Amino acid sequence: MKLSTKFLKDYVKVPVSYKTLADDMTRIGNEYDSAAPLVPATGLVIGKVLECKNHPDSDHLHVTLVDIGDEKLQIVCGAPNVCEGIKVIVAKPGAVLPEITIKKSNIRGVESNGMLCALFELGIDKKYLHDDDINGICILDDKAKVGEDPIKFLNLDDEVIDFELTSNRGDLLSILGMAYEVGALYGEDVDTSKVETTYKETGEDINNTFKVKVETEDCPLFLAKSVRNVTIKESPDFIKKRLIASGIRPINNVVDISNYVMLELGQPLHFYDADTLNNELKVRNAKNGEKLTTLDKVERELTEKDIVIASHDKAIGLAGVMGGLDTEITQNTKNIMIESAIFDNVKIRMTSKRILRSEASNRFEKGLDAKRTYLAIERCANLLEKYADASVQTGLVIYDKTKKEDKVIEITYDKINKVLGIEVPKKDVKEIFKNLKFEVKEQKDKLIVTVPSRRIDISIKEDLIEEVGRFYGLENIVGKLPTVPLKPGKYNKTYREIKHKMAGLGLNECLSYTLIRETEFPYFQTEIKEQVKVLDPMTDEHTVLRYSLLSSLMNIYTYNKARGINDIHIFEMGNGFYKAQGEYKEEMRLACLISGTYKNQFEIFKFNFYDIKGILEDLLDYLGYKERYSLEVNELPKELHPYQSANVIVNGLEVGIIGKINPTFSKDDIYVFELSIDKLLKNRCKGINVSEISKFPTILKDVAFIVPKDITSLSLTKEIKRLGGKLLKDITIFDYYVGDKIDEDKKSLAFKLTFNDSTRTLTDEEVMEIFNKIIAGIKTKFKCEVRDK
Repeated sequence: MKLSTKFLKDYVKVPVSYKTLADDMTRIGNEYDSAAPLVPATGLVIGKVLECKNHPDSDHLHVTLVDIGDEKLQIVCGAPNVCEGIKVIVAKPGAVLPEITIKKSNIRGVESNGMLCALFELGIDKKYLHDDDINGICILDDKAKVGEDPIKFLNLDDEVIDFELTSNRGDLLSILGMAYEVGALYGEDVDTSKVETTYKETGEDINNTFKVKVETEDCPLFLAKSVRNVTIKESPDFIKKRLIASGIRPINNVVDISNYVMLELGQPLHFYDADTLNNELKVRNAKNGEKLTTLDKVERELTEKDIVIASHDKAIGLAGVMGGLDTEITQNTKNIMIESAIFDNVKIRMTSKRILRSEASNRFEKGLDAKRTYLAIERCANLLEKYADASVQTGLVIYDKTKKEDKVIEITYDKINKVLGIEVPKKDVKEIFKNLKFEVKEQKDKLIVTVPSRRIDISIKEDLIEEVGRFYGLENIVGKLPTVPLKPGKYNKTYREIKHKMAGLGLNECLSYTLIRETEFPYFQTEIKEQVKVLDPMTDEHTVLRYSLLSSLMNIYTYNKARGINDIHIFEMGNGFYKAQGEYKEEMRLACLISGTYKNQFEIFKFNFYDIKGILEDLLDYLGYKERYSLEVNELPKELHPYQSANVIVNGLEVGIIGKINPTFSKDDIYVFELSIDKLLKNRCKGINVSEISKFPTILKDVAFIVPKDITSLSLTKEIKRLGGKLLKDITIFDYYVGDKIDEDKKSLAFKLTFNDSTRTLTDEEVMEIFNKIIAGIKTKFKCEVRDK
């Protein structure tokens, strides 16, 4: 909200400078982005061109002699419209303009002591100016007095504060709303008499000839009023300058009046060329696929969630956002139908976000006061009669289903003080409500507060307490230690330990956005979960909550790879989200991704499957799952390589996946794993049995089996462990061979077996007995042979 302080001062006295006002408004919760004069130029004066001659060394420059009151200045000027006898804006030497500081200079051999200025050179945006103002210097009216301030003469002596308002303060999107806030801040009265609403009505009552039909629940209030025989011309200067200060481009008197009333009262209005309406306006929801060409000459495709204004059963306006091209006000318009209405703020928000944000939609979205809706249409009729020579037709077409009663809230002093945590004197509480123009009745220690309908943000006791707190001053609230008994919170230290372990393994932790594209949600899932979709996503790239963290890590990988970073080793721990049986679920997950190379002090290695497997095993061993997990190939996500991936099984429960990214998904060598930490910890042992390291020697035996290629090492390991019994302490695969020495459909797997007994020394005979039992059992079960060389 750009606030013109000059506009504001018409309605309330402002006893401080604009910078102090901006700071004081921030203190009561209304932050601002900037505060500056409308025209930031200095050192300007009104001058009169006494002489204008062609420059001796240029075909487009002129040498002028300009009277500025106390002296005459020779100034070289290149504007095509400079001539003798005109009054101009002069920037004297030393003047500071937005783009330049003026100095005495020599232009092609001729001395120049200043500059003749165009309006845009003073800091006025070109979008507010006519072509003549852009292509040449500003020529002032003959009434301008030489030597005086041109900014005051042009009615541009204004300051603008650009407020960043909270979403609940729609009342502050108007000058009158700001006046009430400033009045409450400084204890000043608001002069509402400046909002003139008197006018003369003529002709037949509009209700006899014009109908309004509302066919949707999304429009609780719709008013229509007719004015006839308007004259389209330039707006009065004060209206144009206040629109410019508020960030709105002046167009003509009729359009400018609608914008002026919107700024003044906060109620958007819309004008229709009445001769195009067939004496009827209809408010309804759009049809899916219905088309409407808006005032910006863009054809819009609508949905049933949009609200439209229609005539002849054809949409002629997008309610609350923008009017239609077919009924726009043109230079030939004579008769106007004024619309002042309230539409469902949620529907307007959805439509404006999809189609177009405008000054009008911004106000509709935050909610409007029904009383202002009536006031605005009366104010508009007054201004059209005064500045557009309009004849106001008798009557007002009304469709109204709103409640206009002021809200009455009872509250005690004790409640206020307990919530704020301080003792606010009773007289200060009443003074604050009085300054806010709330009606207050006191009954012992209770206040009965009547809140005017303009404050739509106040509906409960806590809202009143907030008003007391912000005007009494947060600086008066003294910090105190809690007096209630506290209990220590719970924190799962395991999560932190897992992160520390992963970082200790040389991985970098990532924190990525939990919202992803809808197309990415099924990635790295075998049984696709039901997604959690955001109702109103900010962008198409952030529409659903992720389930797999690997989707996010792949995006991080792609981002870094595109910037020349090839060695990537990252992990992330966070929640995955999904729906099950209508309930929202969260699951703590851990994902890891490695790609590229790593190095030690001697050489560089390229990451492979066994590196990611080693990271996983190190983590599981650290968490106490040693000898309780395995990698098995069951059903795998299509994003993983079918021959270099596996499911992670812990204590018989599948808790995750590990493997290489499928070349169809990414041609790079990327290795990943992902675990459900919730499943992993839920399946955790309550305690881990430990035993003393054996004092007796171990016996090692090596054996290699030639088996069919479809036999997995895991199945062999399990059978060896079963046959070995308690004396077999460890099994390690140390060799894998395929080649010319064995058949094509077979492979060789070599195992190192460790035998030990913690109570005695084993003999070779009893170890060989077990060893031979293992060989015989494996050969029988898998129909394989022992490789002898």
